[in-house]
Amino acid sequence: MAVETTRWGLVYCPKKKNDKRWEHIKELLSERKIDYDFVQSENRDSVERIVSMLIQNGYKTIVVMGGDSAMNDAANCLMKEEKRVRDEIVLGLIPNGVMDDFARFWGLTDMDDDELISRLAQRRTRRIDLGCIRYVNREQERCHRYFLNCINIGMTADIMNLRRQTRRLFGSRTLSFLSSLVAMVFHRKSYRMRIRLNSDVVDRSVMTVCIGNARGYGQTPSANPYNGLLDVSVVYNPKVLKLFTGLWLLVTGRFLNHRDVHPYRTREIIVEESSRALVGIDGRLMKTPVGEYRIQVEQEVVNFLIP
Repeated sequence: MAVETTRWGLVYCPKKKNDKRWEHIKELLSERKIDYDFVQSENRDSVERIVSMLIQNGYKTIVVMGGDSAMNDAANCLMKEEKRVRDEIVLGLIPNGVMDDFARFWGLTDMDDDELISRLAQRRTRRIDLGCIRYVNREQERCHRYFLNCINIGMTADIMNLRRQTRRLFGSRTLSFLSSLVAMVFHRKSYRMRIRLNSDVVDRSVMTVCIGNARGYGQTPSANPYNGLLDVSVVYNPKVLKLFTGLWLLVTGRFLNHRDVHPYRTREIIVEESSRALVGIDGRLMKTPVGEYRIQVEQEVVNFLIP
């Protein structure tokens, strides 16, 4: 039997057991008479499988209650479909992650759940851009991966890696992030990079690079996912005192004011050399590409449910 076009397929990604917020969300959905079916993700690898199942079963509105990584999985699953299929589908988001940076761009994290569900129920949509990294892996296979928020190369990806390792020790996402951030302040790395952006070439030691389709965890604060462009912040290796200044500017939303941050805006970035720097995509570490790789923007390819 066909699914009603207004019925939500909801992917629930729990942060912890006995999530009282999820129970409240279900009450709000019922109060507003929103028809939905939900599937709870079992682990970080199950979101794409669930979204694929919802698409195959005819759901036209797919809402993810999760974080940046879960939304990344949903977007990548949708992009595997033919254009005529994905043009009929709208992706929505109920933020339930740690950073929720893509949600912050839309102001979703500033609303209480009552207001959030009320606005999503209005079903206002907008076509948005996705970034895409195209690379070759260790098996010499040509691969690609889409992103909603950002790609990080270098130190920020190192922090993601340390966070993953320290989380096993502390058992807390917040504590693991803070401890890994402090560790990186006193154990800074720089990478020899050669990057082409428009007519410019960056050929020098670089600490970190952020390519943002949206806010990029504060590193690309002027980026937005509907202008057909990517914002790029290239950060040279500052002294310790300047690094603390940079962290303060990052927190206060003035990251681009730091003298060691060099901003660009472009449709394509070619990374010709990166000294095997780690690469993170929407908050999750990915396998490091082999050799040269390209990062591009694909304009207005996904329908997004906006507040």
